[in-house]
Amino acid sequence: MASRSYGARVLCRRVGVAKVMCRGMSAAAQPQSQVDFLKGEPHRKHPGVTNLKTLRLPEELQTAARSIITRAQVNRLSDRTRNLTNFLWSRKRAVEDVTLRKKAVSLEKELWEKAMEKRGDIDEEALEDRIRKKVFSELRRTTYHWTTMKYDEELGVVYMAARLAGGYAAARRALNEIKKRDPSFAPQSLLDFGSGLGTVVWASHSCWAGSLKEMVCVDSSGPMNILAERLLKGDNERAQPHIKQVYFRQFLPVSPKVQFDLVVAAFTLSELPSVKEREEAVFTLWRKTSSYLVLVENGTKEGHQILMEARDTLLKKEEKTVHDSRQASVFAPCPHELMCPKLAQEPTVPCNFRQLYQPLPLPGHNDRQTEKFSYLILTRRGPAEAETEGVDWARLIAPVQRRTRHVHCRMCCPDGRLQHVVVTARKHSRDVYRCARSSDWGDQLPIFQNVEEDVKNDSE
Repeated sequence: MASRSYGARVLCRRVGVAKVMCRGMSAAAQPQSQVDFLKGEPHRKHPGVTNLKTLRLPEELQTAARSIITRAQVNRLSDRTRNLTNFLWSRKRAVEDVTLRKKAVSLEKELWEKAMEKRGDIDEEALEDRIRKKVFSELRRTTYHWTTMKYDEELGVVYMAARLAGGYAAARRALNEIKKRDPSFAPQSLLDFGSGLGTVVWASHSCWAGSLKEMVCVDSSGPMNILAERLLKGDNERAQPHIKQVYFRQFLPVSPKVQFDLVVAAFTLSELPSVKEREEAVFTLWRKTSSYLVLVENGTKEGHQILMEARDTLLKKEEKTVHDSRQASVFAPCPHELMCPKLAQEPTVPCNFRQLYQPLPLPGHNDRQTEKFSYLILTRRGPAEAETEGVDWARLIAPVQRRTRHVHCRMCCPDGRLQHVVVTARKHSRDVYRCARSSDWGDQLPIFQNVEEDVKNDSE
């Protein structure tokens, strides 16, 4: 019995050694790109991680904002903050005139058909008048009434209480994508279109304080520009601004040849009333872009579709006059330039992401909140200019579900398809598996092999 036990133990050891050798051979057999993709970084900080921990406003910005809000003494601030937040989140695009006319014609035809089905003499003139009134009444009842947001100083303060921290979090998270994946990029100039309270300036300064030399903020609202300048000066007119070389304008620079290394429009395209105006604005911003154009909107269906409009405009349509022949390419979040697969789904679900942040310490604000946003980054920088990471990696489009020895990942892949992949160490290598467990919604995942065999049905 003792000899058998000893023999069994020896056999187990041999089997164990064989398993270790097989693992080693398996790792050695991995493609070179898969072995080297970590570049010495720990798995939790692999090159595809662009998420940030809970963000806080810069101390100077938070102090200035609290001072301005306290001095303004806005009545019912908490209620107005909540109402404005809900209004902005539920905001839709204005209905186009063509769509409205088609709807009116269709409705009028339907009412005429119903009227003709009734027997008896019909006073056509009176009927036509009744149908016209009914059509107008129905259109007024069912059509979204879009209005331009006009900010005076008081509404600007309400907006500050409602959106300063969340807007900063979304902008900072989008800009971090560039900072992390293109470490050689050191912008000297910034254009912020629809700058509002100047959150993009603060977010950009957090990323590239050492290189930025000129920041131009453009917003049609004079009161918002004044508030943004007060924030920079700590709510002290005589003080020097915390961030220097920031210039406020109510109109874009006229010359089409003036370009900026970084151009940003955060929560701005949704404030333009028509497809034509949004298209013109996107072309104008692209002409002024030397390296990166960053667009951010609410993480709603409307926000996502506005960004996809902009994407199609720059990838598929041609400008009348071209001043910079370098073509646009998508940098993030899409890992491809095909049609967004989320738009093909029924019901349509927006492609959005989230960032945790600490709100302004005001009554009624929770300790920690989540900003849900959509973003799009386009670039003129080619491979020779930018040593970017994660070019062909899939993007995680939902929270990662961690289970025992496997991880559920829902991703948008470079082939333009949405995939639900079950990542395991056995199928994808230990490194990829550990990276998947360390990743989160919005990160990129280094899966190099064909994932077709790993796809799992969401209904399972």
